[in-house]
Amino acid sequence: MEIKRAAKYGFCFGVKRAIRLAEQNKNAISIGPLIHNQKEIDRLKFNFGVNVKTDINNIDNNTSVIIRTHGIQKDDFKKLKNSNINIVDATCPFVKKPQQICEEMSKEGYEIIIFGDENHPEVKGVASYCTTPFQVILNKKDIKNINNNSKIALISQTTKNIHHFLEVANHLITICPEVRVFNTICNATFENQEAAKILAQEVDILIVVGGKNSSNTKQLLNISLQYCKDSYCIEDETELQKKWFDGKKVCGITAGASTPDWIIDKVESKIREF
Repeated sequence: MEIKRAAKYGFCFGVKRAIRLAEQNKNAISIGPLIHNQKEIDRLKFNFGVNVKTDINNIDNNTSVIIRTHGIQKDDFKKLKNSNINIVDATCPFVKKPQQICEEMSKEGYEIIIFGDENHPEVKGVASYCTTPFQVILNKKDIKNINNNSKIALISQTTKNIHHFLEVANHLITICPEVRVFNTICNATFENQEAAKILAQEVDILIVVGGKNSSNTKQLLNISLQYCKDSYCIEDETELQKKWFDGKKVCGITAGASTPDWIIDKVESKIREF
């Protein structure tokens, strides 16, 4: 059986930067999981003493605190800055962009629509920068209370699908007199999704490697399933099932933006054993 990897997959720029900062700041505390990959979080804890803490209170003075790639809420960040601790800001620059847009557009009186998952830490952080009314939506049907006088600024969670985002943008343009659309989907997400789409059409089984709670990994799986019905999402090689590969001639592998190469390599090695 031939095994092919996607042209683009795995760690993005923001994740690589966050991992490097964590490795450089041993025994630091990460506010929330640094990235959405538990295996890599465990590696950072075991090798570099980086522990995860969800509560920003009761942090000892002079402790190094890492802000995760998804960022944190504005008030929490302000509280940390006013404390006697060392802040290591690993917020992805592509996540900071929608934060800044929300703040600036709010000052100009725009209502904000965030295309994303309201329970995702990135979206919670971004929404905290809004000072005007805002709503978080997953599709155009979720949009509420838009009137003829509304000034709307539309942004997206960085890991969302560009085509779904454009559907929302096109709908808003037809119902609002003024819409400002900011494409805040990062290039790495788009490239990984397009590469998965191409690969899924070339294989008869596709393995997506990534955290089950990773938004961009879920997007990769959804795209893959559109073109290859035998697509599976796994976190590591232990979840692979030999029966999946019976009669298959070409296997594809892609991975979410928080999936390290060492996990992907183990997955491919296990498949070759089959």
